[in-house]
Amino acid sequence: MEFGRFSFARSRRLLAFSLVLFCSSEFKIWAQGTATSSPAQSTVPALPAAQPLSEAAAGTVPNNAQAAKASQSASSTGSVATANGNSSLLRLGTGDLLEVGVYNVPELATKARIGNSGDVYLPLIDYVHVGDLTVEEAQALIEKRLEDGGFVRNPHVTIFLDESASQGVTILGDVNRPGIYPALGDRKLYDMISAAGGFTASAGRKVSIIRQRDQAEPITVNLPRNLADDLQDNIEILPGDTITVPRAPVIYVVGDVGRPTGLLVDNGSLTVLQALALAGGTNHTAKMSGTCIIRKGPTGMTETRVPLKKMLEAKAPDISLQADDILFVPLSGVRVAAGAGFTAAISAAVGLAVIAAHP
Repeated sequence: MEFGRFSFARSRRLLAFSLVLFCSSEFKIWAQGTATSSPAQSTVPALPAAQPLSEAAAGTVPNNAQAAKASQSASSTGSVATANGNSSLLRLGTGDLLEVGVYNVPELATKARIGNSGDVYLPLIDYVHVGDLTVEEAQALIEKRLEDGGFVRNPHVTIFLDESASQGVTILGDVNRPGIYPALGDRKLYDMISAAGGFTASAGRKVSIIRQRDQAEPITVNLPRNLADDLQDNIEILPGDTITVPRAPVIYVVGDVGRPTGLLVDNGSLTVLQALALAGGTNHTAKMSGTCIIRKGPTGMTETRVPLKKMLEAKAPDISLQADDILFVPLSGVRVAAGAGFTAAISAAVGLAVIAAHP
């Protein structure tokens, strides 16, 4: 019995000692794990030291949004300024098709055409007279009607002109099909010239454009012979504009020259020597001392002698010619009665082939 009690007591002591060892090892492992994870936890805030996550969430994203919003606002302002610059010259009229929208109220978006009375029918506010108003004026009027009627608080109305049936573009002068053409959508100068069939053979390139609301100051554009060479002057055309394409200046070279002809000068000036060169030069039978320029002035026709021989020898300056001048080189050995030179030169100029000159 004593032996059994001793064995039982010994077993209890061994069990207690084992439990103590086990708890000690577990505590050591836990302590080591805590010590290992502690430095890692202490370094986490240091990673985004320049911009902590809380600051990024609270500051950076809104800043980016503000920058994007400012950029969009600037872009919108530029577009609105451009649109206002164009629409301020444009008056609405009968037959125009309008696309009307109200910001944040899609139910009021509609398309309507202006009637013969200048009125347009819109939801809620019935008929609105917009005839002869600018786009801005019409927008302000519709906004006032919406607000006064209590339909929309602080409305923002936009009007887009889909079709402008009331104000076409008039094209006059040296084009193949002069007339009035509709200006639907964004139209440029080259588009309208193409719609009119392009330039004639005698057309000049100094085109003038008269705006409907600013007729005192026409816009002058010097176009190249080949429109594809330069798109800089392909300006926007507004409804109601009048485009005039003039006839190019013509200088006539007649008499004892290689090819009597008329020279179109549409992009510069022409001198006596240049005109003679384009006409094939003088013949060996030409009387150079009798060369003259016949010019029509306010008092009638005048004759100006040209020292052609000295000019060819570089002993006299070259002379610039003007539109409709006649450069006459008489035949040597032929006596011409006084005043007959005018008649002969003018008669010779009639019916001449006209070619384009590019000095």
